[in-house]
Amino acid sequence: MIAKLTRRTALATALAVMAAPVMAAETIKAVVIDGYPARALWVKEFTNFFIPEVDKRLAEGGNYVMDWQESYGGSIVKPKGVLEGIELGLGDIGIVTTIFHNSKLPSQAISAVTPFVAADSRAVAKAVDEIAKEFPTMQNEFAAQNQVYLATGVVLDTYQLFSKNPINGLADVEGGKVAGAGMNLRYLEGIDGAAGVRGGLTDFYNMLQTGLVDHAMLWPEAAKTFKIAEVAPYMLKADLGAVNSKTITVNKAYWDGLPEEVQGVLQEVAVLYRDHVAGIAMDRAAESREAYVAAGGTIVEMSAEERAAWAAAIPDIAGEWAAGLDAKGEPGTDMLNAYLGKLKEAGFEGVRDWSGAMTN
Repeated sequence: MIAKLTRRTALATALAVMAAPVMAAETIKAVVIDGYPARALWVKEFTNFFIPEVDKRLAEGGNYVMDWQESYGGSIVKPKGVLEGIELGLGDIGIVTTIFHNSKLPSQAISAVTPFVAADSRAVAKAVDEIAKEFPTMQNEFAAQNQVYLATGVVLDTYQLFSKNPINGLADVEGGKVAGAGMNLRYLEGIDGAAGVRGGLTDFYNMLQTGLVDHAMLWPEAAKTFKIAEVAPYMLKADLGAVNSKTITVNKAYWDGLPEEVQGVLQEVAVLYRDHVAGIAMDRAAESREAYVAAGGTIVEMSAEERAAWAAAIPDIAGEWAAGLDAKGEPGTDMLNAYLGKLKEAGFEGVRDWSGAMTN
């Protein structure tokens, strides 16, 4: 009799377990912000690549589901306001345009202070992100802004110079006003009479159209996306270099509240997104130049001699950058040399040696 009861009890228990509902995955809300519109390359790929990849990886574990709430184009913050927005908790995850914040994020300018070295977004993105993870400086700068660093990205194949009027070399830039977004304005200091005018990518069209500036430094994919050929139909192919300008960060309090599994997936996917966007930037470079020409643009290639002359005329912005960090107790010089070393290993030495081995 006891044996029968035991068998019946075991059977009842098994049936109860089979009938019990599978435990539901925990839902985690994530508010993603950027001030740029959804059509911008990096924003579009956050929607099309980053989010689906995170969802896919979390689905494999079955423990968590993300409730994504995306807010772009200025509905929560303007392009320059993402850093502060994440700091204040207006968003949980943000795509920070670092070139707007040289004072708060000085180490992020490492590729901007080394122009004419690498016009390859994949190589620059990888090198900068490795520096950020090998040296504590970059992550500490974001920590001071109440956020956690995930990965730095490069969304441009290389800066070029776009103009309202025919342009063939530096002589055509002399005395002109040039739109730029940050450190790249310093590239103009060696050009006679050229004046930099700070602006954001979404401002460049109007700045050119209204005559506020004569030229603008941006890249072909952005020129295509923002229809720059309509107001600046001449491009000087100077290959100033690829520059890291986007970093994915997470609000610190939000991050601390995430399960370790979710944190790990976000970190992994951020690196994949870094390489994915950089690859698209490179893959679309030729297509974007063709689209620019099809829209009425003319491209003139700058001579090697002119590029070398421009590079040599720029002040030692790399040395100044490194010295500024060194003075704060940060390893600026070591970071600079390590970064240039990584690019050299990848096959990029550049027109000018920014390590200081070559003088102006």
